[in-house]
Amino acid sequence: MRQGKVFYNDIFAGIVTETNDGEYTFVYQPSYIDEYPKQFLTFSMPVTGNVYKDKRLFPFFEGLIPEGWLLDIASDNWKINKNDRMGLLLACCKNCIGAVSVKPIELSTYE
Repeated sequence: MRQGKVFYNDIFAGIVTETNDGEYTFVYQPSYIDEYPKQFLTFSMPVTGNVYKDKRLFPFFEGLIPEGWLLDIASDNWKINKNDRMGLLLACCKNCIGAVSVKPIELSTYE
């Protein structure tokens, strides 16, 4: 399982997860829901306590990953397969242009 903390303008907004089964989830943090109920990341993921689930990485997060020659550089330098979308999201999106960033959550090897 791999996870990333999602920030909106440096405010902890939620967690994106790739499960061991290859599915993806996103959930807003309860404190974010309480304080910023109308400040969604994308129209397709309004602020709610529901867990968003999909078999593919959500299009919004896909859009944060570099493309073209920049993707080639990132993939080569970090030795990440271009099809490993979660790996690229966690490696490349810590300091994105725009309001949203994703920072990896390091999980212990015992989890």
